[in-house]
Amino acid sequence: MEFKNDDGGRVAAGFEGKTGDCVTRAIAIATGRDYREVYDALFEGQRKFGEGRSRAAKVARKNPSPRTGVFRKVYQKYLEEHGWEWVPTMKVGEGCTTHLRADELPSGRIIARVSKHLCAVIDGVIYDTHDPSRNGSRCVYGYFIKKGEQPDTPLQEDSETVDEEGFHVVPEEDAELVASNMARMNIALHRLGFVSVTIDN
Repeated sequence: MEFKNDDGGRVAAGFEGKTGDCVTRAIAIATGRDYREVYDALFEGQRKFGEGRSRAAKVARKNPSPRTGVFRKVYQKYLEEHGWEWVPTMKVGEGCTTHLRADELPSGRIIARVSKHLCAVIDGVIYDTHDPSRNGSRCVYGYFIKKGEQPDTPLQEDSETVDEEGFHVVPEEDAELVASNMARMNIALHRLGFVSVTIDN
């Protein structure tokens, strides 16, 4: 699958250094919105989510920055408010049926969800800061697509069991850079049933 290096406008927006901003990046690229606009909206979403009383809310309240991850409830709400919808591609007990491959994904603009990562795919081309496809073997749990744009792949029933992670973080090549700072968050996320703030190679 073709890959093009794209930071979604992060550097142009004045951000520096390496970070786990895959959610902000993927949304900015796929929707064509300004990186700073998306970042600020997700930050505010995380902040509001953190006002709740759940244990997950406490994690968001402690660190609402999209730099280190965004809860699915936050980014899905943002996308739905802007006319995007979730299309699951995996059923419970069925195993992987869709991979990060051009011939298994619809054309147009989508945001694909794989393990611990989101990436923008436009007409069969991955736009990201690294190639997450694993040579076409990486499983796609589902994708977001603009409402009204009919996908050319079969729809599957959604499943909360398949989609428990809800937290997307560090790019694969940057795991060691942030691992030391994420240890405490990992413990909290494990207790909540979320994935670790680590890399799934």
